[in-house]
Amino acid sequence: MAEKIAEIKSTFETVSIEERPALIKKYEKDARQGVQKLIEKYKKEQIALKAEYARTEAMKEFEYKYKEYKYICGIDEVGRGPLAGPVVAGAVILPKDETILYLNDSKQLSEKKREELYDVIMDKAVAVGLGVVSPGDIDKMNILQATYEAMRIAIGKLDVKPDLLLNDAVTIPGVDIKQVGIIKGDARSVSIAAASIVAKVTRDRMMVEYDKIYPEYKFANNKGYGAKVHIEALKEVGPSPIHRNTFLKNIL
Repeated sequence: MAEKIAEIKSTFETVSIEERPALIKKYEKDARQGVQKLIEKYKKEQIALKAEYARTEAMKEFEYKYKEYKYICGIDEVGRGPLAGPVVAGAVILPKDETILYLNDSKQLSEKKREELYDVIMDKAVAVGLGVVSPGDIDKMNILQATYEAMRIAIGKLDVKPDLLLNDAVTIPGVDIKQVGIIKGDARSVSIAAASIVAKVTRDRMMVEYDKIYPEYKFANNKGYGAKVHIEALKEVGPSPIHRNTFLKNIL
């Protein structure tokens, strides 16, 4: 007696992606329309997966170029532009013997995908460091210097000292580790992309917590950027303790 289509679907859903090609081969001669639709669906998924592996391999260009370095660390920051909240930098050393799919510039990913990848990165990374510089310190030292400071803090918090830093377009002063600046690095290097995601998720979560303290600015939605509702609240009630006063001169 032939298996029910629902049973075949359940089998596909319970095996790993790597095991699906064998199942496709097993069932592709089943002439039932429902089975053929399933086979077509999973074939498309396999094609998409193959393309994603190829894209991810292309994003390892610099990791392969500098493969003689044992610990390659990606560096990126989030939060240079907002009117409120800290600037956050991430430093991530990924394992060389494992591939994490879907890594990309955090701005190109949905919030759900960033959250998923954050958990994967934190689980699989050799080391992760985070650097946070407050709005008050941003006002004191300017945003560029605050960004550099956040990056230095992130590097200092790594459990493993890196041999090489891959940075998103910058050279960090005051660091005695070889650095390579890569233009649009968060879209060209898996290490920088991972750092971008960790920094973005960390900062977004902080701004959601700040929203509970200062709800009038709607930080949970705008993350401190200059959205209309944020600007209107600033003009109505003035800045909060987490606003960057040096960023508000043209608004207030």
